[in-house]
Amino acid sequence: MPRRRGPHPLPQFLATVTRECGGDRARLAAVLAGLARYQQAADPPPRPERPIVASTGGVALRDHGRAGDPPLVVVPSLINPASVLDLAPGNSLLDALARAGLRPLLVDWGEIPGRDPADLVATHLVPLVAGLGEPIALAGYCLGGTLALAAAQLLGERVRRLALLATPWHFSGYDEAVRRDFAAWWAGAAPLAAGLGGVPIDLLQPTFWALDPAGLAAKYERLATLPEGAAVEAFVRLEDWSNTGTTLPLAVATALFESFFGADTPGRGDWTVAGAGIDPARLAIPILDVVASRDRLVPPAATITVGIGDSGNRRRLEIAAGHVGMIVGHDAPRQLWTPLAQWLRG
Repeated sequence: MPRRRGPHPLPQFLATVTRECGGDRARLAAVLAGLARYQQAADPPPRPERPIVASTGGVALRDHGRAGDPPLVVVPSLINPASVLDLAPGNSLLDALARAGLRPLLVDWGEIPGRDPADLVATHLVPLVAGLGEPIALAGYCLGGTLALAAAQLLGERVRRLALLATPWHFSGYDEAVRRDFAAWWAGAAPLAAGLGGVPIDLLQPTFWALDPAGLAAKYERLATLPEGAAVEAFVRLEDWSNTGTTLPLAVATALFESFFGADTPGRGDWTVAGAGIDPARLAIPILDVVASRDRLVPPAATITVGIGDSGNRRRLEIAAGHVGMIVGHDAPRQLWTPLAQWLRG
């Protein structure tokens, strides 16, 4: 029997929003009314499944463009699905890039292979790109950008430009309290994850809620008052995406929470992939670092251009949005889609 629509795990969600609302019973009632509306909403029409043009080891490239246009490989995060990049008719970053004359080829991680992030780059991402047989532009969102940066270094002249969208690199740029909370959570979650063989999205989701409990409560409070129609469908699409994700393999999760968040191996220059130390300074290609100024998941202080801004081959584009709003918000076409397409075409 299919389970009820999220958020999951529901008890932690309820505890989080109850704490956030404090003693304001009217606000909590509005949040719960929004939750009920979300759970009872109709499923939005699905987006069309795009054809696979290449695959290796269960990881594939899906074609969101037109043959003959300059190829752009887009690397999504490992945690939530890639569907946020192609969320809905009229609200799709990938469609916008295709209209601008690029050929977006989206990495589909599938059931994420069970090795660590370095292996994902060396064994899957690099061969997929190299197999295209022509120079490409490369773009990555969130942790997908971290992996894309490593792939760009290994691929050398096969990559002509690299765009990083809300990409963490200097994990020491996270607030110390956040890193301590992640460490404490992982200490408790790791034994359970070992027994499960990975980290399901329901185990991971509360860590994201804890980063922005006010925003979590506010969005459901707003939903309670939205008029029926497009706005509710848009909320459901985005929240379904947020509450969905493939189980994160144990080795990937261990590297993420112990090596990346715990030791900041990328930011300190200690992350190695296929025997090579990954260092943004080794990349001679143009790099666009797109930073969302209101991002709670990847704070501006964690990005590769923190403290240097535009420098050499790196350009920093800071936009007034959050981690997800930068991709699908009402102002995303002006703030991100158009300048990103222009920069990628070069």
